[in-house]
Amino acid sequence: MAKQDKAAKKEAAKQKRQAFRARLKQLFEAFKMQRREDRWLLPLMLAVFVGVALVAFLLGLIWGLQWYFLPMGVALGILGAVVVFGRRVQANVYRKAEGQPGAGGWALENLRGKWHLSQAVAGTGQLDVIHRVIGRPGIVLVGEGAPHRVRGLMSQEKKRISRVVGDTPIYEFIVGNEEGQVPIRKLQARITKLPRNINAGQADSLEKRLAALTERGGSMPKGPAPQGAKMRNMQRATRRR
Repeated sequence: MAKQDKAAKKEAAKQKRQAFRARLKQLFEAFKMQRREDRWLLPLMLAVFVGVALVAFLLGLIWGLQWYFLPMGVALGILGAVVVFGRRVQANVYRKAEGQPGAGGWALENLRGKWHLSQAVAGTGQLDVIHRVIGRPGIVLVGEGAPHRVRGLMSQEKKRISRVVGDTPIYEFIVGNEEGQVPIRKLQARITKLPRNINAGQADSLEKRLAALTERGGSMPKGPAPQGAKMRNMQRATRRR
């Protein structure tokens, strides 16, 4: 038994090392890709690193502890550089996603926290789709495509689910850069800042009821979103900072 436990621990440690190396390789590949497209990436990262370390050193001089403050400044400088890298990569990914079919669904996949996402619950053959998200705010419908068609789809989907969800708040967003729309880069923030109207248990219950409605054939025809897989591949390289 002791040998089995030791072997299991050894195997678990090996898997952790492999996963860590895989993450480092993934980050390095993302860094190389971003650096080719962003000439300011490295100068900004170096500026943040040096600036934070220098500020820590100068603060340490005030109390004569500069050599104690410097290692802390170096650590914080590295952290700051990594944050800059993550923000630049994220901005680049969202810039590439702008206007791509399926970009809204890709952004919703990366929502932080507990959310129930159902992609393309309604759609047309022209790549207009409605995605549904259920969480603490209630129900969020997100449309992408031609605005004049998306609004009609949104109205139909809201009417369809209203019979099931009762007084639960239903929020509506259309992805885009025109007046009254939400840019793809701001979609996550807009949704996560919505007020909390229901608890987690109620959100789970809503998901089950709407899933049952779909199983009974109450869903709209779904339009294809061919760029979804491409967006997910881009996301894997930048999911974690």
